[in-house]
Formats: sequence, structure tokens, C-alpha cells
Amino acid sequence: MNPVQKANWYIESFLSSELSLERIARASCVTPFHLTRAFGQATGRSVMKFVRQRRLTVAAHRLASGGRTVMEIALDAQYLSHEAFSRAFREQFGVTPDHVRRQGTTKGLQLTEACIMSESNRQVSAPRMIDHPEMLMAGIVRSYSYESSAAIPAQWNEFNEMETSVAGFVGDAAYGVIYNDDSEGNFQYLTAMEVQNYDGVGERYARLRIPARRYAVFSSDVHVSGLKAVMHDIWSNWLPGSGHAVADAPMLEVYGSSFNPQTGMGGFEIWLPLAS
Repeated sequence: MNPVQKANWYIESFLSSELSLERIARASCVTPFHLTRAFGQATGRSVMKFVRQRRLTVAAHRLASGGRTVMEIALDAQYLSHEAFSRAFREQFGVTPDHVRRQGTTKGLQLTEACIMSESNRQVSAPRMIDHPEMLMAGIVRSYSYESSAAIPAQWNEFNEMETSVAGFVGDAAYGVIYNDDSEGNFQYLTAMEVQNYDGVGERYARLRIPARRYAVFSSDVHVSGLKAVMHDIWSNWLPGSGHAVADAPMLEVYGSSFNPQTGMGGFEIWLPLAS
């Protein structure tokens, strides 16, 4: 059972109890940082947002079935007041708990049911290990959550259309850099090229200095649409049994000269930062 499966089991088992990212990660035998990325890659959600959505979904079913007071259902969902519960319920479903109670049905609500996670097919082979010097990146940066990350290809289109005649670009690889993750599944994504220095970099380019670090480098020749499956395999299958610890540092997608942004073919690499 991989960490995401363990997390799902623990969440469903203790949904009416006090849950935290730290507690769920401990039950999944990984760090909170590891679980945040693994869960996000596998489900497209942050761990704690999924917990909140599941609790409110269970609450909606209970409201529709009747028999218990709204406050009792709110307490089971870990809300200490009717007002806080009603506000969160309306934000998720667009209607109040009292409305669902009166209607006696959850029809029309966008519910979040329990995830059924099967073992992912192996997408990666054993990585090579590299020690890479410091890199200076220049490009476009945007903020995302795992729920909004479907917009990343549009960022690549914008980046590919930008003027690339900046002096000092190093090589011909393009980089997708994931960094500044938080426990809610928010992160920044930089589409970039490496530069020798920032002397010739214009103001419209975001800048990121990536310190020297050891990486596990995974090569894949699948279509770029398979990137999520590759990431899921790395975080959920390879990393837990590898004996390595992941660093809280930028992770890189590397698209070399063989990659064709028009077709999505040509292969790519994932550079996973290692703590040891």
C-alpha cells in the first residue's frame, strides 16, 4: 500500500475525529511535505482540502437523511458552531444545510466521495543520481493549487511565444520548476530557461536561483500528458522504498532538444531533489 492509499484509508477511518496533515502523514509513514506532493499528484487536491470536502459531503448525506440536528452533524464534521458549519457548507455546495435538510436529497450537489486508489502502473525505471551545480533560471512564474494546475499548459504556450533572444541562455533545455509548496497544496510554477547571469534578463522575466543539489533523475519517453502518472509513480511507488529522503526544494521538469512542444512527444526528465 503506497502513502496515498494509506492516507485515504486513515482519512476515511477517522473522518469524524481531529485530523491534521502531520497526523495523516505520520499514519502514511512519510513526511507532511512528501504526502502533500504525492497526494496532490495522485488526486489533484491538497490533503486537508480533501478532508474538508469529504466531511461536508458526509454531512450533506446525513442532512438529507434526517434524524439528527444540524448542530450534531456540524460537530461530527469538526465545526464548533452552526455559523461556521453553514458558511463552509454554502461555500462548497452553494446552498445552506437547512436547504438540504428541507429538500431531503443531495441531488444537484457536487459531492466529494471517497477515493478508491489502486496501485499505479509503473511509469519509471530506476533513476540516475547527479550532483548539479547552482542554476539561475529566468522565465514566467504563476501560482497554482493542485486543483487549478490544469492551466499550466497555457503557461507553457505563453512562455514558448516569448522572445528568447536574451543573452546568456545556457543550453537548449526548457524547465518547469515547482517550488514554494505549502500544506494547502498551493505552489509556484516557473517555466524557464537557464541563464549564465541576470545581466541581460529583462524585467518581464521572473528569476529563480536554485542552489547546488543532488537529484534523482527519472527519464520518460511517454507523451507529456502522462506527466501526472509519472509523478504519481515517483512519489507513491519509487520514493517510499528507495531509502532516500526528498528535500523541501524546487523539483524540475526538464524538456531537452528532442522534446516537441507542438506534439508533446520527445520525452522529458523529472529531477527530484534529495535531502541525502
